[in-house]
Amino acid sequence: MAGMIKQFQRNIKRNNLLSIAFVALLCSLSYFLGIWQHGGFSPSVTTTSVLSSTTCDPTTVSSSTALGLDFAAHHAANDSTFASPPPSNFLACDVKFSEYTPCEDVDRSLRFDRDRLIYRERHCPEKRELLKCLVPAPAGYRNPFPWPASRDVAWFANVPHKELSVEKAVQNWIRVDGDKFRFPGGGTMFPRGADAYIDDIDKLISLHDGTIRTALDTGCGVASWGAYLLSRNIITMSFAPRDTHEAQVQFALERGVPAMIGVLASNRLPYPSRAFDMAHCSRCLIPWHLYDGLYLIEIDRVLRPGGYWILSGPPINWKRHWKGWQRTEEDLQNEQNQIENVAKSLCWKKVRENGDLAIWQKPTNHIHCKMNRKVIKSPQFCSAQNPDAAWYNKMEACITPLPDVASIDQVAGGELKRWPERVTAIPPRISSGSVEGVTIDMFLKDTEQWKFRVEYYKKLISQLGQKGRYRNLLDMNAQFGGFAAALIDDPVWVLSMVPTIGKDTLGVIYERGLIGSYQDWCEAMSTYPRTYDLIHADSLFTLYKDRCDMEDILLEIDRILRPEGSVIFRDDVDILVKTKGIADRMKWQSQIVDHENGPHVREKLLLVVKSYWTAEDQNQSQ
Repeated sequence: MAGMIKQFQRNIKRNNLLSIAFVALLCSLSYFLGIWQHGGFSPSVTTTSVLSSTTCDPTTVSSSTALGLDFAAHHAANDSTFASPPPSNFLACDVKFSEYTPCEDVDRSLRFDRDRLIYRERHCPEKRELLKCLVPAPAGYRNPFPWPASRDVAWFANVPHKELSVEKAVQNWIRVDGDKFRFPGGGTMFPRGADAYIDDIDKLISLHDGTIRTALDTGCGVASWGAYLLSRNIITMSFAPRDTHEAQVQFALERGVPAMIGVLASNRLPYPSRAFDMAHCSRCLIPWHLYDGLYLIEIDRVLRPGGYWILSGPPINWKRHWKGWQRTEEDLQNEQNQIENVAKSLCWKKVRENGDLAIWQKPTNHIHCKMNRKVIKSPQFCSAQNPDAAWYNKMEACITPLPDVASIDQVAGGELKRWPERVTAIPPRISSGSVEGVTIDMFLKDTEQWKFRVEYYKKLISQLGQKGRYRNLLDMNAQFGGFAAALIDDPVWVLSMVPTIGKDTLGVIYERGLIGSYQDWCEAMSTYPRTYDLIHADSLFTLYKDRCDMEDILLEIDRILRPEGSVIFRDDVDILVKTKGIADRMKWQSQIVDHENGPHVREKLLLVVKSYWTAEDQNQSQ
């Protein structure tokens, strides 16, 4: 009996071994069959696999060619061949949308009040009005000239508008030269050129000692003032409305100069309080003396303590220019008196008036200003308002109070370091604990982390480290501005955007000497198509999950990205797989690669290159 039991047990073991072997054989056959059905046994990396399926070790990836994506520009000055668009499920928009700006659409703006230029403010389309197509580049579009050549020359085909060259011919703004535009650097109030004009300012206030780094140019024209300040390590946020001066902001961007569409009307400017070291108006036609000084009060809000406001053009030096301006002496004198009174009511000190220039300075704190409110009844200080709230928030005719200080010698909010030390110094808003939940240690770690990340980006995209390939960069979720700070020594500029639904860190970004704006990415950005050469989006879709459609955000990215421009998405791998599914329908080439810390991190990168195509190519294809 015992022998029978042992024999039975041996049979069971033999059968189990046979069963296991049979199952293993079936699994192997199934695995190899699956590989064969998905492209055979090629060693190339799949772009949609999860977690450890891609390996981009920073020690082994040396160039973009290792990824199979081509980040080089192929349609620059000497290239006349135009690539055909790859197949796409998204259709091209009609060529009439080649300069479409959804929130500043000319036709839609006519529905709104013209009083105080309210109709030129942001008025975004409703969900049912959104375009679900790809905005085309105009026929003959070419990659802009590399910086610094782009400051002085642009392709006519990229911005095919002659109006400004005719209207501003005498003022030396811009002129047509065959298939190019030339920018001589002139302006309405600086006929000798922007450089000479800036030299005149430098004689009145120092522009070379590092105390002035961030500037605001209101009604900027083609942004020559900001363009020429860059050589002095001053970065300017230039803005102008989309108005009869057709495409002025678009020209600025083609030149490789920071600019946005914007207007002083009824809403606050989309910047935090105490952002700019200097603000400027050169015949910008803004009625500073009207509406109880509302527009100067808004400039006061965004100027840092001790910041400067520079005015040239009417009414300054009216005794010399009144005939040319075709206005009466009495009218101009009255306007200047009103501006002087508003400035005085804001406790500004007039630094100097010399020739066509007048300069005022904001106080470094409000100790005296609060005391003299007993004498100067208007404007009073604002109460119970967030001084940094600036997304569709209405301007108020009250002074934004500066942070309290203990003595008259202190700078409200904390003194800033001089440039370039300022970019890595601890911002006062962080050292004072003003940003909830953010510590000095967190900021320092973030700064080092972004240095490491940007070095990794340069290994993945070798052209990012090459002079001339990229110029205009956008960071869609900038946090402390670490991405921009890590690129500060490169010949690029970065506009650091802070989403309105996250932690408000835009004030920190400006304290570092960087520039940016608030933005709700459920809406279009206030810029023209084809603005940016490279766009960076860190955890953007995680932030906007369930708030708006990923597809709409991606279509907006496509609108503002240049042909052959690049995008770097960072996010959870599941989100990036979904992102890639949409991106591959948009005339984009894309690939998912590993995190800089290796394949076992859920966060991945999705690298994108936008294909080159124009309205002309689309018509030929159809």
